[in-house]
Amino acid sequence: MSIPLNGMSLYGWRRAKNAVALTLSVAAAIFGIFWLTWILWTVVTKGLSALNLDLFTMMTPPPDERGGLLNAIFGSVVISLLALLMGTPIGIAAGTFLAEYSNKHWLGETIRFVNDILLSAPSIVLGLFVYTIMVAQMGHYSAWAGAVALAFIALPVIVRTTDEMLRLVPTQMREAALSLGVPQWKVTTQVLMRSARPGIVTGILLALARISGETAPLLFTAFNNQFWSTDLNQSMANLPMVIFQYAMSPYDSWNALAWAGALIVTALVLVLSLIARTILLRNKIQHD
Repeated sequence: MSIPLNGMSLYGWRRAKNAVALTLSVAAAIFGIFWLTWILWTVVTKGLSALNLDLFTMMTPPPDERGGLLNAIFGSVVISLLALLMGTPIGIAAGTFLAEYSNKHWLGETIRFVNDILLSAPSIVLGLFVYTIMVAQMGHYSAWAGAVALAFIALPVIVRTTDEMLRLVPTQMREAALSLGVPQWKVTTQVLMRSARPGIVTGILLALARISGETAPLLFTAFNNQFWSTDLNQSMANLPMVIFQYAMSPYDSWNALAWAGALIVTALVLVLSLIARTILLRNKIQHD
């Protein structure tokens, strides 16, 4: 069977367009990977040269003196965990409400829209908001304010993940449980939550990775502290702020600590991302 000439021309034109699109896509991917690799290589090479035991056993030092990042690491852990403790229950509850009680309702769609806005909101705006409602009212920086600012960043991630994971649970599971006379709240907590738990945990880990390196919100809320502090009502040292201040300084010793701190944050984000992907992969294998 012969193919008309115009058909051959159309086929060749489509192949040409496909080749051009594929070439541009590959070039864009290579371009992005190149810069990402360059950034990671710079952080690893400069950070490893400053990595030592003092980093985890000594406080942030004065200029040109020996020191580490112990107080900054402690502060980051405390503020981030406080943010998760604030944001996780609210995020899971809101995501559950969207998926189970307001699905395909105007109220649920409105909340999803607002959540998407909050998800894409610049972190510095959230930091300024918390500064206005907390720091300006209290008259001083505090770890509590920093945790609230980070909780606002983590909250929409947890809400979106919980909503999506619960909506992915097959409808047959809901119907089977309800047909046995199980109350709706028990179906949600004991059936649906158990099925969606790996995805929800993944969302919490991704939220933690999201807030672990945020600097702008902490600039207006927790600020920084040169010393060891466990007082949540006062400013507290944290890795993002130390990295920001030390990287801008003219002292080589501080610059080295900034690169080491950047490597720690990068490694933390990488580990959290790998854990999240492992949880999702194991859940997929179990379901398959």
